[in-house]
Amino acid sequence: MQKKKVICIGEALIDRIRNKSNQGFTDFLGGAPANVACALRKLKIDSTFIGRLGSDEYGEKFITLFNDLDVNLDFLQLDDDSSTRVVNVDRDQFGDRFFSGFEASSHPYFADEVLSKKLIEKEILNLEKSFLETKYLVTGTILLASPISAETIFFLLELGKKLEVKIVIDLNWREVFWDNSNFSLEINKAARVNLIKKFLNHANVLKLAKEEATLFFEDENPSLISKQLSNRPDVIVTDGENPVSWYINGLQGITETPTSQKIVDTTGAGDAFLAGLISKLISSGYPSQKIEIEDCIKFACVCGLLTCLGEGAIEQQPYYEKVNEFLGSLIS
Repeated sequence: MQKKKVICIGEALIDRIRNKSNQGFTDFLGGAPANVACALRKLKIDSTFIGRLGSDEYGEKFITLFNDLDVNLDFLQLDDDSSTRVVNVDRDQFGDRFFSGFEASSHPYFADEVLSKKLIEKEILNLEKSFLETKYLVTGTILLASPISAETIFFLLELGKKLEVKIVIDLNWREVFWDNSNFSLEINKAARVNLIKKFLNHANVLKLAKEEATLFFEDENPSLISKQLSNRPDVIVTDGENPVSWYINGLQGITETPTSQKIVDTTGAGDAFLAGLISKLISSGYPSQKIEIEDCIKFACVCGLLTCLGEGAIEQQPYYEKVNEFLGSLIS
């Protein structure tokens, strides 16, 4: 059986972004694993989202969105006793965005912090069947801040590995998620970094930003980062609009990124990039030559760039045809 599906595990949340005028906010559906699941569907790849939402208005909006894009929700969990997380995104004096914390909730935790292993185990036969058709399992590190969700993610990773699913990890370091969680408030930064670094040993493919590479590995060289991890994963290091450094299938290189003067909002650009990369690895096969890897990275870069040309992570994600149209314009 040819594996062509992707399972994304983790948080779906609301990005409440302060308007440029600093007068009020606008809400956008987001969360890295949810973003990747949606972006993959727009790129004609079957995706499943595994996460936990509150039984609230935001949870309903996510379900509507996932259904519209035909993201599989067979293993989605809904929680009557917690809420969907709302992240406040403020702007500094230069207009750049930063996470400033979360909207207050009447519950002691958010739904994504209590992703239930027991509910997953009840669906184990269906899950195993799904994993048999799955090429990649994608997750991040944010939910490691909660031992309940972390246990579930580790369980899913182990099951995936047994069924020959490749593990893709986007490091996605967001300290605010640890600082504002009742589960991890007491864990110091060094312990958090060590916990995450240990988790990264599960990766077959690791994507991280340049500043994350420096913090976690004291190095920006993707091949040297790979050597620090037990699986010797493929490693992709992004740096905003600067070139992407990569180490894939034993080959190393640097790929220029396309740029635009029309950047509006960079929210979710890295998630669209990752979805673009995964979609190429599935549709074109695992690259064995530098030129093939360059094609994969360029496609991914365009996915990220086009997502920046409007507000919100998911709304602006490009469809497959739009990416190819843009790539064609670069050649002509």
